[in-house]
Amino acid sequence: MSPSTAATPATPQAIRAAATATYSAFIGLGFAFASWASRIPQVRDRLDLDPAALGWVLLAVAAGSLLAMPLSGPVVTRIGSTNVVTAMAVMFGAGLTTAALGSLAGALPVAAGLFLLGFANGAWGVAMNVQGTVVERHLGRSVMSRFHAGFSLGTVAGALLGAAMVALHVPVAAHLIAVAALVAVGVARQARRFLADHDPTGLDRSEQGPRPGALTAWREPRTLLVGVFVFAFAFAEGVGNDWISVAAIDGYHVPDALGTLAFAAFLAAMTTGRWFGPALLDRYGRITVVRLTAFIGIAGVTLFAFAPTFPAACAGSLLWGLGAALGFPAGMSAGGSDPRRAAARVSVIASIGSWAIVAGPPTIGVLGNHLTVLHALVTVAALLGTAILVAGTIHAPHPSRHPDLPPR
Repeated sequence: MSPSTAATPATPQAIRAAATATYSAFIGLGFAFASWASRIPQVRDRLDLDPAALGWVLLAVAAGSLLAMPLSGPVVTRIGSTNVVTAMAVMFGAGLTTAALGSLAGALPVAAGLFLLGFANGAWGVAMNVQGTVVERHLGRSVMSRFHAGFSLGTVAGALLGAAMVALHVPVAAHLIAVAALVAVGVARQARRFLADHDPTGLDRSEQGPRPGALTAWREPRTLLVGVFVFAFAFAEGVGNDWISVAAIDGYHVPDALGTLAFAAFLAAMTTGRWFGPALLDRYGRITVVRLTAFIGIAGVTLFAFAPTFPAACAGSLLWGLGAALGFPAGMSAGGSDPRRAAARVSVIASIGSWAIVAGPPTIGVLGNHLTVLHALVTVAALLGTAILVAGTIHAPHPSRHPDLPPR
């Protein structure tokens, strides 16, 4: 099935339907991933893993994503985001099920499931971001961060459900297998309403011309620097996802359910920042806004790591989430501004960002064995400082507005 035949024509109604379907893809991935993340402390305890060992198990997610992301640009270009998201939703469900059952047996089957999960996460993420840039171009306004707010909303829901499952003593396997089935079926059905990745209606006629090869984007300095920018924010987000609950439980000696709620506070702040971010981005510009939020993130991470009390640490997790909210979607929008090169550039930027997933778990785990997990989190603040320095690369022109759509 080709991308054009898999997608709906770009009428105003179809654009709105595609926007809803794109929200569903973002929400579904966030919900599924946070459902796994919310049960990491219980899997760790069942398998008796120290911080370094847990970090290496979590590295399987990064390995899968690292393999998938460079391949995703050419694959999305060839078969379309509809087909990629559909296939990866099913693969994610299979990986989550494998990890859930593996938690009853040992670290190796968990790692195998997490590798599949990570591969699906990487390709799914690239494809849905490509579709997000398509919808954003058709709408003619900044909406990418709201799609990412959908992801964050899904993570909040997944984390809160996880906290409830922990409090109710629901087994890890039963919880995660149910989530896997729900996401695999629901997201695959929604993806049928995506738009064509390369507009056949003529909306992007001014952008048309021969499409460069998929590897060309790896030789573009601006694309590579946007990737560095995204790396820093992906590290901040990924470390928060993987380590906040563990750091809160071990560092502040609170019950598992409270540690999971600290994680939920981080995710709630990210959701809020991403939902209300477009108005700030359109008014003040990407560069100004993301630099300000990076400073907020630095303050939040520092407070979380060195707070005198657990409530103060929760305040730090809120600031951390707010500060990390807009960087990743702003980078994706910057990469997808040209429809001819969107898949290739988003794939490159996401691939560079995926190294944050590779570096995050073992870096925090190894440093945690020497400094404590809480104090190891200062690496997040250092990388957000780097993002401030390279933020000038994410400027991109706004797309033209579709003439048939009502005003914002």
